[in-house]
Amino acid sequence: MTDNEMTEIYNRNVLSVYRLCFSYLKNVTDTEDIVQETFVKAFMRDKAFENERHEKGWLIMTAGNMCKDLLSHWWRKNRNLDDYETLQAKAGFDIDETFIEIMKLPPKYKTVIYMYYYEEYSTREISEILKKNKSTVCSLLKRGREILKERLGENNEE
Repeated sequence: MTDNEMTEIYNRNVLSVYRLCFSYLKNVTDTEDIVQETFVKAFMRDKAFENERHEKGWLIMTAGNMCKDLLSHWWRKNRNLDDYETLQAKAGFDIDETFIEIMKLPPKYKTVIYMYYYEEYSTREISEILKKNKSTVCSLLKRGREILKERLGENNEE
């Protein structure tokens, strides 16, 4: 992979990977670390990506798994995370009420909701990326929407 190809991959995907990592980790420092590690893994891959959708899906899946791994460490469970709302200016994207509620969802709902609404993947694509049945993805989306609807109230549409 050439330097130009790496730069293009990074520029195409960095915001999506950053948003996903930030939604899990809720602090800028850890988010930046995982984003960097995700792209290093991508650039060290032996296999080329099939297309841009495959590339983005791989990056999102890898970043999500790395975030989950970081959050599962014993020292992390006792750590007080920074309030993500106060980090909005540093994060580089707007955080609205809906995004805040999505960040509070359990990971199994958060990931599919994020991929479907923010990254515009179809349920079929999400099922392939996450290696889950399409019906499972649809169920997770449905339940995630129901939770968001309860939290946000009847007037907000997801």
